[in-house]
Amino acid sequence: MVTTEPLNFIPVLLGTDSNVYGMARSFHEAYGVKSVAVGKARLSATSDSRIVTVEAVEPNLEEDAVFCDTLIRFAARYPGKELLLVPCGDNYIKLLVRNQEALRPYYRFECIGEDLLMRLSMKESFYQVCTEHGFAFPKTATCTKENYRDIALPFDFPVIVKPSNSVAYWNCRFPHKKKVFVAENQAEFSAILTAIYGSSYQDPLIIQEYIPGDDSNMRVMNCYCGSDRRVRLIALGHALLEEHSPEGIGSYAAIITAHDEALSQRMRAFLEAVGYVGFANFDMKLDPRDGQYKLFEMNLRQGRSSYYVTAAGYNLAKWLVEDVLLHKDAPLTIASNEVLWSIIPKDIIFRYVRDGQLKQKARELIRSGKYVQSMRYKPDFTLKRRLHFTLNQMNYRKKYKQCFGNKGLH
Repeated sequence: MVTTEPLNFIPVLLGTDSNVYGMARSFHEAYGVKSVAVGKARLSATSDSRIVTVEAVEPNLEEDAVFCDTLIRFAARYPGKELLLVPCGDNYIKLLVRNQEALRPYYRFECIGEDLLMRLSMKESFYQVCTEHGFAFPKTATCTKENYRDIALPFDFPVIVKPSNSVAYWNCRFPHKKKVFVAENQAEFSAILTAIYGSSYQDPLIIQEYIPGDDSNMRVMNCYCGSDRRVRLIALGHALLEEHSPEGIGSYAAIITAHDEALSQRMRAFLEAVGYVGFANFDMKLDPRDGQYKLFEMNLRQGRSSYYVTAAGYNLAKWLVEDVLLHKDAPLTIASNEVLWSIIPKDIIFRYVRDGQLKQKARELIRSGKYVQSMRYKPDFTLKRRLHFTLNQMNYRKKYKQCFGNKGLH
């Protein structure tokens, strides 16, 4: 529902991917406003859209000086407008935190300081924070370029291999690169580490025990913390499927919203204790061996799949606007409405989800009209957007057929 409050602002979204489109849709649904995007490249998710325009493309945007110069020059295009700056990627939140004082005269935003960013964004220090606040996480080891050939793991295979520095890893290249690897044995483990450290990536790697269970054991939680450092929104999602393409492993493809009061209150206490501000996104997995949620990571932004929150009736843009622009107080809302969100065709859900009860729940939500595809938005579903969407859905079918279950170095 479009708000009736008179507002004279433009959302400036950092990035051009599906996360940006989901936020642009949230702003359009809530305020009828068209967003503008600034990013490194044009992507199909935000192309030919009526609700978001990619107005600045700068390939070197991840350089601090270029980032500041680009955004300061960009702000000059909109005199008299309040520009609400919304980072939609790990690299952009880090750039904003580092350069926040230079940008505050031009944009409206709230964010944490650099010390807290480093504690929460680097996986080694994040797990230390988890320990301090009583959150479980998978058994974890760290290896470096100096010791990876000789590392002795304190747990058995299979193991997860992932970067400690996601931004540096995103920018590296090597054959058969995946966002996250699963090594089934020592030989595969050694080959994965050799491939990674043969690239430009030189930071530590996180090695974790593999938590049993398929994609449906995963949970995702999106939160919003106000400028007063109080948690205002918590929305839990129960994953049905993740993406299985090399670049998409670990990203959610289908989610049913869920509710867990105890977990939500624990997360509230954690976020308020560390003094967090802004959007936060947590990935976790339910461990069938002990019934505990094991935290994998915290993203200092709304998640790529976060439109499920808006789809359930808790518009992400409204929480941001009412805090940063309107300075409204708000009590904690723990989402409880049910909806099925996806970025993939329905037939993929029913073909690859193994849990019969989850498939039945998905069918019930679809039948009752509680099914949302964030890229399929009627006010923006022009002929060109329909073509983008159709090709995208065909590509997902191809990727699942080729890649489902393949998380090794091949």
